Amino acid sequence: MDDLHPLPASPLTIAAGQAACAALDIPANVAAAADLLRRAAAEGAELLVLPELFLTGYELAGIAADPDSHTLDAADPRLDPLAAACADTRTAVVAGAPARDPATGRLHISALVLDRDGRFAVQYDKQHATPTERAAGFSSGTSGCTLTLDGWRLGLGICWDSGFPEHARAAALDGCHAYLVGAMFGQGTGVHQRAVVFPARALDNTSYTLLANHCAPSGPFHGCGGSAVWNPDGTLLTDAGPTAPAVAVARLNPHHLAAARTAEPVLLDPSLTTPPHPRLTTPLA
Repeated sequence: MDDLHPLPASPLTIAAGQAACAALDIPANVAAAADLLRRAAAEGAELLVLPELFLTGYELAGIAADPDSHTLDAADPRLDPLAAACADTRTAVVAGAPARDPATGRLHISALVLDRDGRFAVQYDKQHATPTERAAGFSSGTSGCTLTLDGWRLGLGICWDSGFPEHARAAALDGCHAYLVGAMFGQGTGVHQRAVVFPARALDNTSYTLLANHCAPSGPFHGCGGSAVWNPDGTLLTDAGPTAPAVAVARLNPHHLAAARTAEPVLLDPSLTTPPHPRLTTPLA
């Protein structure tokens, strides 16, 4: 592979978790998150990803009505049981939660990342908030986020981010080997979106792709589950199924990643590092 995209030296085991969560009950949901983390760690996972807004549930109106009670930040003591589980198992976590910008007061749909010692590492704010989320008072984030773990570069996304191919492509062009998304895909159209979008993002970018999805009622939706990991050729690697609680654990293999990127060298195309070609507009008689 081109040295712009160096590959990891060894495999990495990651997991997508799903479980029912309680509306606006952060302590209960932190406890559920810690249980999923311990379950994933027992299966060898070094990182667990949880669904969008898992620590409160997908409760937009309730969060916006009382952000003092229902947003979290790095210093929130309600995260302590999850941090302790990370430290006890040496497993990192990406936890979906609402957050508030301390400078502007703006609400965000975020992912809070705790490292393997249980220390806060970074907060990623969803870059593509939906029209409904914006109407409820949530703002879009302004930057992407790449995690590094044991030589692997891991790009983060939240739900509707994954519907924009350029979001996952930006992660791949930042050298990411995997694209990790926490989401709320509901029953009905969400089943179709889940089945189409994530294999496409994997194949688009020859990257492992993970979805951690809700699997029970939350807010106005009933999550369709199916937390899963796809190979960098778009084939399914592991699937947690539709019900809760469950973890989908996958071993990411650098040799399989190298083979996929050799077979489909899309990330080496010169168009990705040069200005776009002009487009011709031609009327037809």
